[in-house]
Amino acid sequence: MTCSPSLFRRAVGLALIVLAATATLLLGSPSTPRAHAAPTLTTVEPGVLTVGTEGTYAPFTYHENGTGPLTGFDVDIITDIAKKLGLRVKFVEANFDSLFPALEAGRFDLIANQISYSAERAAKYDLSDPYVQTASVIIARSDDTSIRSVDDLRGKTAAQSLTSNYAEIAKAAGAVIEPVDGFSTAIRLLDQGRVQATVNDELTAKNYLTSTGDTKVKIAATTPDVSRQVFAARKNSGLMPAINTEISALRDEGTLDKTYAKYFDATAKSPSSWDVVRSNLVPLLKSAITGTIPLTAISFVIGLAIALGVALARMSSRRIISGVAQIYISIIRGTPLLVQLFIIFYALPELNIVVSPFPAAIVAFSLNVGGYAAEIIRAAIESIPKGQWEAASTIGMNYTTTLRRIILPQAARTAVPPLSNTLISLVKDTSLASTILVTELFRQAQNASAASFDYLALYSTAAAYYLVICLVLSFGQSTLETRLRKYVAT
Repeated sequence: MTCSPSLFRRAVGLALIVLAATATLLLGSPSTPRAHAAPTLTTVEPGVLTVGTEGTYAPFTYHENGTGPLTGFDVDIITDIAKKLGLRVKFVEANFDSLFPALEAGRFDLIANQISYSAERAAKYDLSDPYVQTASVIIARSDDTSIRSVDDLRGKTAAQSLTSNYAEIAKAAGAVIEPVDGFSTAIRLLDQGRVQATVNDELTAKNYLTSTGDTKVKIAATTPDVSRQVFAARKNSGLMPAINTEISALRDEGTLDKTYAKYFDATAKSPSSWDVVRSNLVPLLKSAITGTIPLTAISFVIGLAIALGVALARMSSRRIISGVAQIYISIIRGTPLLVQLFIIFYALPELNIVVSPFPAAIVAFSLNVGGYAAEIIRAAIESIPKGQWEAASTIGMNYTTTLRRIILPQAARTAVPPLSNTLISLVKDTSLASTILVTELFRQAQNASAASFDYLALYSTAAAYYLVICLVLSFGQSTLETRLRKYVAT
């Protein structure tokens, strides 16, 4: 039986149609979009979305009970977005005024901390689409009837974070701005009558009043400003198209509304001060052991090595060497430690020198100790009678051997008391490391107090830990002085 060409062509055409239909069923119609794949995004750490946040700004970003994991409205939203993008989220905590400098220094990819949209910020940073919109309110003392509108802020003192939109609202109204590091500090100053008002988000204010039952303050007025909350990234980061897509997806599927209800439609019972302290004793101790003490010990040992070298250079008969040492000492002693920290952590990245938080703190503290301790060591060495050098020389000892076996053991006893003071000051100065993203004892106390607003109890507990550490060091100083007495020439 023969097949005509036309019949053959029809059979082939039918087979191609069946094949195309089968492929369409298996692979999906070309006109039907597939579930979108996560775009390839350039982040600080591949596969990780590193997010900067305060961790002390309830209910947007805080630690539950002060000791639990990081939580909050902004934390949940950005975590959901990261999951949809196929990225693991990592949070880096810092004071609010440190967030934008750290973002520009490349410490994280974006900020999730109830950032309000403004034209100025949009010109400098990549801002996402708004994920929530809230009103701004003026919080004043309950017995203050002079503030009924934003115009009444003129001449009043308002506690504000300098880099926040709320500071701009208060400043534009004619208020005198008292800089603070966050809402918890602002509300504390207002409670104590040190300032007359603070401008902040309505949701934050209502959450504070509900969770604490504070009757000393009230929402005195609502400003005309409406805050649109966004995420912020470095300019031309390439992150925002993907993030905006996921914000829309969360809104469409109702996740935004559910998360909102979780944090703003529920009421919380404030625990007693004793419960707050008891639940934070171990976390505060852990922060002291893993943060404050290692930071102090490492920095002091490195600082002493620097100080000895600088002290010997300072005593050198060569003017260039002595002059360089003197310049180093002058710079360290002539600039605040906080400024030194900020230069190393926030400014050096502009020169492509990026140091992680803990090592950056060690570098700053070590250099600071080196500058101060160098003069202590120099004075101790020069207090040893020159006859000791001459006697060592007569028995054939060289400079290094004389220094190691004769001079330094005797100078050590003279140097121990002032060096101990330097060490004890360093223990307390480590609290400044919280400004460059290091979580140590004081930062942990801030986290806990931000969740409970129980400042007196928690800061007193942190102070007790610092006191215990310093008392142990003082005891060690006395013991060391006793042992070194045998090296004193009589």
